[in-house]
Amino acid sequence: MDLPEDQRLKDISPKAYEHPADRAATAALQQIPMMDTVVRRLIEFGERSIFQQLMAGAVRLGEDQMPDVWASHRAALARLDIDYIPDLYIWQMPLTNAMAIGSKKPIVVLNSGTVNLMDEHELRTVLGHEAGHILSDHVLYQTALYILLQLGAGPLSRLPFFAGLPLLAIRLALLEWFRAAELSCDRAATLVNRSPMTTCQTMMVISAGAASRKLSLDAFVKQANEYVDWEPGWDKLMRFGRELTLTHPYPVRRVHELMTWVRSGDYDRIMAGEYVKRGSKADARQEAGDAAEFYADKFRTIFKETGEGFTKAGDKAGDAADKLSDWLKQR
Repeated sequence: MDLPEDQRLKDISPKAYEHPADRAATAALQQIPMMDTVVRRLIEFGERSIFQQLMAGAVRLGEDQMPDVWASHRAALARLDIDYIPDLYIWQMPLTNAMAIGSKKPIVVLNSGTVNLMDEHELRTVLGHEAGHILSDHVLYQTALYILLQLGAGPLSRLPFFAGLPLLAIRLALLEWFRAAELSCDRAATLVNRSPMTTCQTMMVISAGAASRKLSLDAFVKQANEYVDWEPGWDKLMRFGRELTLTHPYPVRRVHELMTWVRSGDYDRIMAGEYVKRGSKADARQEAGDAAEFYADKFRTIFKETGEGFTKAGDKAGDAADKLSDWLKQR
């Protein structure tokens, strides 16, 4: 499906919609010693198995298979000016979700619960979100995280080529990064659907598992504001513990973060054609961002706490966190 040029965000860079938390978490994650080694090993170990599972147990969509969903997928990619058309699959999964995976040749997978529950605008929002992951090049770490979540750190840690690597720490670090990356892709989804409230509505459907026609969006947005404005204290400390192992931020937080971005004027500026283009050089200090130290501390804590159960590997994890924190402080 070709869109008129005025509907494409021509040559838009992911830097145009990147959330500061995503920028900082990615910069921090890339500096963790052994991270590239672990990711490479995970991809080698599990990626082919994932694709075989999809080919055997899912349905690949196209012009002759759910053509309306396929057309929406292509339109979402075109809106972000992505020429590559990833394969699109649907598999039987009741949870309302989707994912983009594949280190070299990304694909998009829709859960059946998503397609069955959402209207066409909400589904386009989900597809736009996944297109954002592809444009932002999130898929390498995303694929590694998916493999870790599917197979579990326990069995993997007994395999010879993972010996001595703090996989639990790697998994928690990847989860922290992915939650930040999700905030960027909510923005990308909004650039695709051209309606911030539709993105909020989609978050509401994901949260409730019920059709939007049965729900009140105004009440949900109010709920999101109440959650973010909750008085500091013990409840917020408990919230941190609950969020630590989540793959996605809570939908109410995502709504709040998205609307803060919209109110900043950045969304309107992009819609007016004022955005960073692909190929633009990024400042190294800006890449880390103001939140870099926050993520340095988080990753340092993750590695030290999970490393306490190791001997030699635990010492390596602590040293890795120290080096990461020192590097970020010098930026």
